[in-house]
Amino acid sequence: MAIVDMLTPEVIKVPLVSRNKDEVLKELVEILAKAGKISNLERALDAIKKREDMGSTGLEEGIAVPHAKTDTVDKLTMAIGISPEGVEFDALDGKPSHIFFLMLAPPDQSGPHIQALAEIARMARSKAFINALKNAKSSEEVLNLFKE
Repeated sequence: MAIVDMLTPEVIKVPLVSRNKDEVLKELVEILAKAGKISNLERALDAIKKREDMGSTGLEEGIAVPHAKTDTVDKLTMAIGISPEGVEFDALDGKPSHIFFLMLAPPDQSGPHIQALAEIARMARSKAFINALKNAKSSEEVLNLFKE
């Protein structure tokens, strides 16, 4: 499943209001809950936090991919958040993260999760695409970037 197929304006937040790691995780899980994508907000948030406690999902180039397996979803689900100012996320390069791809997958499905991570890795190689995402002003603009 391509990332664009999981996205609607309701699961994209521009800009994020959160200023720290825990707030970002909560804000993105709340977006999925409001969109009706998860069955239990608290359990989903707990799964994301437990995974993050094992090691930061802050990558390089301002990208973070918090993800977890949870029975609160029946298929791979994603929310995207953009923080123009950046949030300290314990990233590999020590820099703030600006673009957050939060993914939740059912415990018995690995394939779609791995494919989405690979797609994010490919996108991350395009500095122009990453800059366009970071500078997006609306969820519709983010969605259009993925459609191009």
